[in-house]
Amino acid sequence: MVNRMQFYIDGAWVDPAIMKTTPIVTPASAEEMYEIALGSKADVDKAVIAARRAFASFSRTTREQRMSILQNILEIYKTRAKEIGDSISDEIGAPLAMAEQKQAGSAIAHVATTIDVLKNYSFEERIDSTIVVREPIGVVGMVTPWNWPINQIACKVAPALAAGCTMILKPSEFAPTCALIFAEILHEAGVPKGVFNLINGLGPDVGAAMSEHPNIDMISFTGSTRAGIDVARRAAYTIKRVSQELGGKSPYIVLEDADFEKAISKCIATLFQNSGQSCDAPSRLIVPKSKMAEVANIAKTIADGYRVGHPRAAGIHMGPVVHRGQWEKIQALIQRGIDEGARLVTGGPGLPEGTNKGFYVRPTIFADVTNEMTIAREEIFGPVLAIIGAADEDDAVRIANDTPYGLAGYVFSGSTERARNVARLIRAGTIYLQGGSLDSSAPFGGYKQSGNGREWGRFGLEDYLEVKSLAGSVEPNRS
Repeated sequence: MVNRMQFYIDGAWVDPAIMKTTPIVTPASAEEMYEIALGSKADVDKAVIAARRAFASFSRTTREQRMSILQNILEIYKTRAKEIGDSISDEIGAPLAMAEQKQAGSAIAHVATTIDVLKNYSFEERIDSTIVVREPIGVVGMVTPWNWPINQIACKVAPALAAGCTMILKPSEFAPTCALIFAEILHEAGVPKGVFNLINGLGPDVGAAMSEHPNIDMISFTGSTRAGIDVARRAAYTIKRVSQELGGKSPYIVLEDADFEKAISKCIATLFQNSGQSCDAPSRLIVPKSKMAEVANIAKTIADGYRVGHPRAAGIHMGPVVHRGQWEKIQALIQRGIDEGARLVTGGPGLPEGTNKGFYVRPTIFADVTNEMTIAREEIFGPVLAIIGAADEDDAVRIANDTPYGLAGYVFSGSTERARNVARLIRAGTIYLQGGSLDSSAPFGGYKQSGNGREWGRFGLEDYLEVKSLAGSVEPNRS
């Protein structure tokens, strides 16, 4: 039985300083499943004391000791991955197979990659007569989202452990169970007490207290740009490092020499995965203006083939979105697209056919969208695609970059070399070419209002390291 009424602090499950709870609602039926405890500043203070005390010893552990801990975590995690997938399906509405394979499976990839990185990483280098040392930054506050919950927990916790940091995690209050199971896994794996701490809570309470805390050295935040701005403002008073992965409005450029059936099918599959609730989802499809009618017809045929329903039902491609507030926001933006003159190709407001409760959204395609329309500017975070026409390749790049976001981009062409050349012009942290996927060892993060810092692989490890110069410690090179 997962412990939902206590927090994991200093190696033990403890009661909140003040008992306050919130219900967890399954989006599949809008029914309450259970309650969890919510933390406060007093709980954060307690966790920070534990993490600060543990840092003195954990920061001095050897590479081999930290690798052993991570290997233990990996092996124990594999025995509980199905349980984690089940909880994610229940709490965010992801189809069960997707939750078990992609959602839960992502953490295995991040921990395994971190072990490989740590095995060969050089924490020291010589520059003339100076030895440059990379050492753990200190106590890290981590705030993770609900849309890919265990993925974001693993890609923060694993490299922080590898670096020798201690940490306090505040997972999303909409998807808390996978984090609680992860705490149990770390405890069983032998993570020393105080190194990892978990407090469930709300952003304005626990998240704000962590951001402002003078004894937290770094905040690693994944969430909306609006919330990221608040975190950065609060953190500024203590000059702590802030690493953020925020929102996106990613362009998907299809050039005139591409296979349109293949390109559009890949775009929609990527967007509709997780019910459109991915920060790097390709929600703006940019195509040659002359191909608008053809593209719209292809997109309609593909979207109309998607089955929406209960995440545990057979043959379902897409489940609900996470909660009522998210559903209402998506409905309002779909209506805004209609009101502003975009052509509704398929989908639209309201529940999909065959559903009468839960937070399900109709797979929706708009054509003849201009990049000034609200549905082309705002992150919808749902299965809504805006098709935008471009005069030529240069115009497609201009439209792609005409956004405050810069998390990801996509390019599809008949030539990989041409796609790569266009990708170099897009101002975003990750560009997916020809329907490819990102390796777990490659960096992930954004430009502009999509954040700063990088996660995954070596870049993720280095996010948790500080750099120190030991000047004059060796004889300079005389070559």
